[in-house]
Amino acid sequence: MSDLKKPAVFLDRDGVITIENFAVTHPKSIKVMPFVASCINELHNMGYLVLVITNQSGIARGLFTINELEQAHKLIIKQTGIDDIFYCPHYIHGKVKEFSVECNCRKPRTGLINQALSKYHIDMSKSYMVGDRASDIMTGQNVGIRTVLLDSGYGRARLEQYVAADHYFADLRDFVRFLEE
Repeated sequence: MSDLKKPAVFLDRDGVITIENFAVTHPKSIKVMPFVASCINELHNMGYLVLVITNQSGIARGLFTINELEQAHKLIIKQTGIDDIFYCPHYIHGKVKEFSVECNCRKPRTGLINQALSKYHIDMSKSYMVGDRASDIMTGQNVGIRTVLLDSGYGRARLEQYVAADHYFADLRDFVRFLEE
C-alpha cells in the first residue's frame, strides 16, 4: 500500500447510484442510473477513490441471500467502475436469526466506513459522504467528513428526520459538477 492517502467519495447505493426501489426482493431487479459510470469515471479522474456503503436489510429479512447480493454488487462494479462496495446485512427485526442483531455497521453507525479505512489508505479530510437519506448524512457526520444530500432517491422530500448536510444536489451529476468547479 502506498503511503499516499487518497480522498474518497463514499456513496450510498439505492437512490444514489441505483434507482430507488424499496420493494427489491431480488438483486437482479437493481437498476443502475444511466449516468453513474461517467460520474465514477470523472471522480476517478479527479483522484477520488469511490466506495459504496449500503444497508442491505433484505438479507436479514430473508428477501435475498448474501451470495445473490454479492453477485449483484459485482455487476454494479463492472457496470460503473466503483472501487468497492461495503454492506451491512443486519436488521434487528429481521427473520434470518444470524443477521437479526444489533451491529456497528448499520448506518448511521460507522462500521462500514471503518472497514473501508482498514482496507484503503484514505484521506478523510478531503472525503465526502453522499446519500439520499438521513442515515447517510448522519454517518458522514459521525466520522467527521463533508456530507452531501441528493434528491435522486428519498432526498429532502421524504427525509425520515431533519439533518443538515453540507451540500444539497439533485443527483450525482450535480455533485460531480460541483467538485469539478
